[in-house]
Amino acid sequence: MSIDLVLPEGVELTTLLNELRKLNWAAADVLMAYARGQEPPYGFQKSLTIEEGGDGPVSAADIAVNELLICGLNDNFTYKNWDILSEEHSKEKTFQGSNLKKDWCWIIDPLDGTKDFLQGSENYAVHIALAYKNKPKIGIVLIPERNELWVGIIGSGAWCENREGRKKHISFSKRLEISELILVSSKNHQQSKLQDLLSTFCFAETKKIGSVGCKVASILRGESDVYISLSGKTSPKDWDMAAPQALIEAAGGMFSHADGTDLIYNNPTYSQSGCLIASHGKSHQQICQKAMNFFQLEEPQYKV
Repeated sequence: MSIDLVLPEGVELTTLLNELRKLNWAAADVLMAYARGQEPPYGFQKSLTIEEGGDGPVSAADIAVNELLICGLNDNFTYKNWDILSEEHSKEKTFQGSNLKKDWCWIIDPLDGTKDFLQGSENYAVHIALAYKNKPKIGIVLIPERNELWVGIIGSGAWCENREGRKKHISFSKRLEISELILVSSKNHQQSKLQDLLSTFCFAETKKIGSVGCKVASILRGESDVYISLSGKTSPKDWDMAAPQALIEAAGGMFSHADGTDLIYNNPTYSQSGCLIASHGKSHQQICQKAMNFFQLEEPQYKV
């Protein structure tokens, strides 16, 4: 796929990326100020208030970065024929998801890993994806505490850059056998069914990291190899998965349901339910097959 197939008509890639860089590093300034108990820039609320939302805590930092990103996307581009879906807007009573009808849509999580952020961990991220006809084509994951901006463009590649613009390329591990692979798993979301599934793999090691974006970045650095998400009472949402999926696929990795089918975005609930697997791609089919064997034997009613 060529680059011009992943951009709206009249939108130039270099300009788009430059504006996204500015927005992301501005978001980093806001988040890091809140994380350190300092007054955030750009006139945002001084205190880090926290409210409980349906899917977890919502902080003043979530709200501030959400406003910064959406205003930036609306104000800095002459092209307007795209929708914007963000985690925070989806919670508002006035939100009408049925109005998201355009081919191009931004999918945003202003603070992925809010619990980690509030616990003082560095494993929180900002997710920004640009999707075309419900498939993410550009994925950006910002990890402020590591000075990392990960950029993936389907059909063009992926890389990491710092605030100074220095780039480094993807470095997947060379581990192939399932018994050699390192799993990156959720820190705050654990359930017994997931533990039963993971026990069948006998991975060499498990790393615990909060944000999905941080998990995928760990795979891209070669520190780990596979991430498995399993829905229980709740499911991850579009904004959790869109940017990480585009990023790892642009890098040559894979992100799918356990049966190999694609993730579908912009459904009425924005849920990404089932068993989702992201990996460096080299052992993806074997991982998926082993997961399917588990479900067929142990959880035949589970919709992967």
